[in-house]
Parts: sequence; C-alpha cells; structure tokens
Amino acid sequence: MSKKLSQLEQEAKQLPAADRAHLAHSLIASLDIGEDTEAEELWLQEAEHRYQAYRQGRLAPKPAAQVFDSARANLK
Repeated sequence: MSKKLSQLEQEAKQLPAADRAHLAHSLIASLDIGEDTEAEELWLQEAEHRYQAYRQGRLAPKPAAQVFDSARANLK
C-alpha cells in the first residue's frame, strides 16, 4: 500500500460514521463498470408485478423476519 493511500485510509477512519458510509458507498459505486439498464428494468417490472398481485390479494404479505430467515437458510 502506498504512503498516500495509507494516509487517506487513516484520515477516512477519523470521519463520523455517516460520512464513512457515504464515502464507502461512493467508492464502491465508482468500481461499477456500467449500468445494466436491462436488468434494472426487469427488476422494476417484477416489483410492479408483485405489488399488483399483493394489492389484488393474489400474494400474501410475510413478516420480514420470516423472509430473512428463509433467505439465510437458502444461502447455507
């Protein structure tokens, strides 16, 4: 690690938590090599489809804890 990078890292660690989070988000976003607008559009369509199904009573809501527990179980 270069001296300049090490110095920047130490300075960043002194920032308030909210500022560190903003900086981290900004740095990670800068690594994104491009937007996948087609995937984003598909996710928006899926979200709208699920929302309409919920509003029409075809999709029952689930508690967040249940959703997260299920997701964690699927990751194992």
